[in-house]
Amino acid sequence: MVKKGREDAGSGGDALKEIRFGTSGWRGIIADDFTFERSRLVVAAIARYMRDSGEAQRGVLVGHDTRFLAEEFASDAAALLADMGIDVLLCSSPVPTPAIASVILGRGLGGALNFTASHNPSIYQGIKFSPSWGGPALPQTTGAIEDHVAAFQRDGLPAGPGVRGRIEPFDPAPQYLSQLAGVIDLKRIARSGTRIVYDALYGTGAGFLDRVLSEAGCDVRTLHAERDPLFGGGPPEPSADRLGELARLAEAESAVGLSTDGDADRFGVVGSLGEYYEPNVVLSLLAEYLLDKRGMEGDLARSVATTGMLDLIAAFHGRQCHETPVGFKYIGQMISRNQLAMGGEESAGMSIRGHVPEKDGILACLLVAEMVAATGKSMAELKSDLDRRYGTMYSVRVNLQLNDDLAGRLRSILRSPPERVGELGAGKLLSVDGTKWIYDGGDWVLLRLSGTEPVARLYVESADKDRFEALKSAFSRWITGEEAGEEG
Repeated sequence: MVKKGREDAGSGGDALKEIRFGTSGWRGIIADDFTFERSRLVVAAIARYMRDSGEAQRGVLVGHDTRFLAEEFASDAAALLADMGIDVLLCSSPVPTPAIASVILGRGLGGALNFTASHNPSIYQGIKFSPSWGGPALPQTTGAIEDHVAAFQRDGLPAGPGVRGRIEPFDPAPQYLSQLAGVIDLKRIARSGTRIVYDALYGTGAGFLDRVLSEAGCDVRTLHAERDPLFGGGPPEPSADRLGELARLAEAESAVGLSTDGDADRFGVVGSLGEYYEPNVVLSLLAEYLLDKRGMEGDLARSVATTGMLDLIAAFHGRQCHETPVGFKYIGQMISRNQLAMGGEESAGMSIRGHVPEKDGILACLLVAEMVAATGKSMAELKSDLDRRYGTMYSVRVNLQLNDDLAGRLRSILRSPPERVGELGAGKLLSVDGTKWIYDGGDWVLLRLSGTEPVARLYVESADKDRFEALKSAFSRWITGEEAGEEG
């Protein structure tokens, strides 16, 4: 029986945080609000949802990343699911999130649970639930799961049906690697002699991205493939500040530098000059490659926080670019319906037509390698070509760590946002996800609260560098209260 009203001794006597799914699952600090007891609440709630939706009889996959106690959380979940009468495929080693999506579809499963906190620091763990269609769970699904969690907190975990499900060890690699081989021209990469350095950041991409390249005869060197639950002392996020070693090696070896995050659903790219490419740039380069060189059918899609360069590329090629709220689940739906050539988010997530409806950092990295091999051009040359055709776009995401005062201020701003900020003039307001100010000429600023971390995110984009700097400065000062600019 789960006790009601339990408080956490490490939280100063405050009640534990409510279990809520963010943009990509439920996450919490290990041994604080992510405990075995609370994990079982979520697992049982997912099992109840699967039974109610008629998907439980198709079985479920359970996977995990490389964090502390990841195998133990996964094994505990598998036992509970079996107690609730559901057959379980239990991954025998750490597994990328996109590989889990591939197995769901390839084996016709009812869904999957993955114990991962993705790119978050090592003190976090989480649960991602993917339903039978293979993408991240949609709000109506996570809402139903949250309702079951609340009921189980009140009444205790439910009894099983009396017929125990089977637990079978499972290796997801063959299914997923075969999937990748069907959407990437690995032979072209190998023939080109393109040199690749891959930084796994101690995450689940190790043994997947490097394996598929090496088995195809490609020249690949791998960094940080061993397991380290501390991720080398930083978050397993393929950002510029985490890829210094990769940048140095890529430059020294005239290689393309590739990286993935903790669960390998996000990508990082470094050019042969050691230069880091922001996800918005990588997405734009890949969109142009897929439409212009591959001639791939379908539209583009991007989240409200992602570069408008994708709109320009889509229009040039006679396609549409669809705008969605933040969260790959919305793009994944369109991928699953075969509507898109490519969909992406500035947080380094993307997928393409004919692939899984889940963001896939391994896929993105392989596509970059294919693009360089197929064009015979470096990343810097490809970026110059893009700028000549469409113009340069300046964009940035600023992460604002939240304390109580700033969190309260931002919630107040988002409840009633002004059209004018400082001396910038009025912008058109859009409320797809957070608040987006759109200015004449296509400049825009977005402010939203993260769905997975205690941060707010400020996004700024402009085709004019001076205007870009003015927007970034004015909004940063206004949000933090450094100037009295709350007109309107």
